[in-house]
Order: sequence, then structure tokens, then C-alpha cells
Amino acid sequence: MENKNKQIEHYGLFTATAMIIGIVIGSGIFFKVDDVLKFTGGSVGLGILVFVIGALSIIFGSLTLTELSIRTEGSGGIISYFERFISPKSASGFGWFQTFIYFPTINAVISWVAALYIFSFLGINASLEAQIALGYVIFTFFYGVNILSYKLGGYIQNIAAIIKLIPLVVIAVAGIFYHGQPAAIPTGIEVIKKTHVGLAWLAALAPIAFSFDGWVVSVNITNEVRNPKRNMPLALIIGPLTVLSVYILYFLGLNNMLGSEYIMSLGNDAVNKAGAIILGSSGTKLLLFFIVISVLGVVNGMTLGSIRMPQSLAARNMIPGAEKVARLHPKYEISLPSALIAYITAAVWMLLHYITMKTDFLKGSDISEIAIVFSYICYMLLYMKVISLRKNGEIKSFFKGILCPVLGLFGSLIILIGGLISNPLHVICFILFCGLVCLLGFLYFKGKASK
Repeated sequence: MENKNKQIEHYGLFTATAMIIGIVIGSGIFFKVDDVLKFTGGSVGLGILVFVIGALSIIFGSLTLTELSIRTEGSGGIISYFERFISPKSASGFGWFQTFIYFPTINAVISWVAALYIFSFLGINASLEAQIALGYVIFTFFYGVNILSYKLGGYIQNIAAIIKLIPLVVIAVAGIFYHGQPAAIPTGIEVIKKTHVGLAWLAALAPIAFSFDGWVVSVNITNEVRNPKRNMPLALIIGPLTVLSVYILYFLGLNNMLGSEYIMSLGNDAVNKAGAIILGSSGTKLLLFFIVISVLGVVNGMTLGSIRMPQSLAARNMIPGAEKVARLHPKYEISLPSALIAYITAAVWMLLHYITMKTDFLKGSDISEIAIVFSYICYMLLYMKVISLRKNGEIKSFFKGILCPVLGLFGSLIILIGGLISNPLHVICFILFCGLVCLLGFLYFKGKASK
């Protein structure tokens, strides 16, 4: 028989930390450096400032959420924080957003990105249809792996987190100690010069938000982590600090090796030049291999978190068919209906991603941008709750109860402003859409509770 027993503690500190690093460090850092430099007018100093500000949202945000995690029992991660400290109805609304928008949109897009890099590595000029088809195969594979074996999914996350650090560290170290001349911009390429941009550099926070996004996914396995009150806070500190350190060193190394004007002018192809400088003619191919592993690690991490979301909602009677979805399978130790819901939702969003890309409906954006900015708005509510706990005397530390949440609020607010500056119409529409889904979840639970 299936049961609804408390989930078994599968993962240790290393896997929890690796999950944060493995999800946050994906493809974004490799191909967002040129966007950051363009928004900052080629200023390396402003670029570093943007990375630091972006990191505030995860470093101080994670420290703040730690105060809620140690005061919360049960599964669900952020959902349980909303349930415990805001209200069950708001938890249902946020849970619907994470289950039906955040996880599946990002997983669909990242699976497609993985397909892009695989075709590039193989030297195949694939059509959009082929890219989407391979994307389906990729996330189907990882859903299957994480359903059939939680251990294998954890091992993949650990390995991917280590492998994806290799190219970043190599470029960082080689670039920082590089003493040659900056790379020459090829003939025929339009040269983008350094310029003064004023406050427009704030728009650089949009690509930074994408590069840092995903850290909060790790809290969804809190109840499956051994000694969670010790290990999860440590993971939520070690992981983001590691990511920030690697990002800044990589950013400095790449700029020292290539020069900011080369990076801005060559765009996404600039990183290939770094691989060629360090490793010769085979460097570009090897770099693409590491990027493929990096992106696949993100798909695995998002899958690992997403398959548990419907079950977390069902355990709280927040979705239809809750009794069936809440049951854990005795063999696989997860809810199979929960995993199936997560898979189908991701498949639907992959189809919508294809339609939007084919028609250019979002004008250069993609469906994953729907979720990112809205997430930070939701986190801000929890940060403010931690401040109120400090005022009520439940949190004694000024650092944990005031400084961390205030800096987390500041980082989230700056990212929100940056998103609005970079693409005001789409961001506003995305926020309204996400708000509507939250409202549906809110009303569903309110209707259930009133019966």
C-alpha cells in the first residue's frame, strides 16, 4: 500500500549545497556577461557592482529565509513559510504559482537551451522544431531519473555541480593571470565602444536576476535533508557565497583576457574565444561540452524540486484530488501523481514556448521571464515578516532580524526596478498573469476552507 508518511531524509549538506550551486550556475553566466557590459557601458566596475547587488537577493534573502525554515515543520519549502507566517490561503496562491508557472516554465526553457548547446556541440544547424523535440526528450529523461531513483538524481546533481565549476574556474584563473594583449575584434564586426550610461546600468540587473535565479528551489527538499535545521541554513549560506565568488572571478578573468569592447561586440560568441586562447583550437569544443553538462545540471535540479510541488500542495488540501496526490509510493518514496502533474505541466509550457518562439510573440523574450521577477515580489513579503518577528522579540539577533531582511528587500527591489527598466510592458503583463494564477489558488483554498 501507498502511504502519506513523512518523507525520508535522503540528502546531506553536500547535496543541498550542490543543488543550489547546480541550479544557479547554468548557462546564464556564460552568455550574460556581454549583456551586463552593454547595460553598464562597458564598465567592469559597474558590472561587479551589479553582480554584488544581484547577489544580495540570494545571500541575504537565504539568510532571512533560514529564520523561517528553523521555525517551520513539514514539507513545502516556501509554501510552508507562507502557510505558517502569512496565511494558508496565501500559501495556496503562491504554491499554484510555483507549481504551474515557476518550475515548469523555467524547466521547459532550460531543457530547450540544453538542446541548443547539444546541437551546437555536435555541429548541427537544427530547426526550432528539432530543438523543441530534443528539449522534450531531455526533460522527460530527467523526470524519469528522479522518479525512478531519488539517489541517482542526487548523484547527478552533485557531479554536475562540480563539473560546471571547472570552466568558470579555469577561465577565471587563466584570465586574471593573463598578460597578453586584449583580443582583436574581427573585421566586419560592429565595434561597440565604452560609453557613459547614467542610471541605465540598473537594467543590467535583469540578466543578473536570470543568472542568479533558482537558489530557492533547494528549500523544497528541506524535509528530505538530514539534520535540516543545521544543514539547510549552511547550504543557503555556502551555496550563494560560492556562486557570487565564482561569478565575480569569472567576470574579471574574462574581461582581463578579452577586453570589455571585444565581449560587447562579439556578444555570446566572446566566451568561445576565451576557450581558444586557453586550450587552443579544441578549446571551443571543450567549453561547449562543459556548458552542456552545466545546463543539464540545471534541468536535473529544477526537476528534482518540481516533482515534489504538487504533493506539497496536496498534503495541505490545496489542489483538486489532494488525497491521491498526497500519497507517497512505498518503493519510490515520492508521489507518482505529483511527479506526473509536474511533468505534464512542463510539457504544456514547452509547447507554449514553441508557439511564442515561432511567432516571436514575446519579442525576443521567453516564457521563463514570466516567473523570475514575480518571485522576488513574493519573497519580499516573507522578508517583511522576519522583520516583524524581530520586532515581536521572537528573533533576538539584529543581524538576522533586521539587517539581513532589509538588505534582502533592497536587493529584490532593485531587481524588480531593473526588470521594469529593461522591458516594462512584458514585465508588467507577466506580473499580472502570475498574480491571476495566485488569485486562483487563493480562491480555491478559500472555497475548500469554507465548506
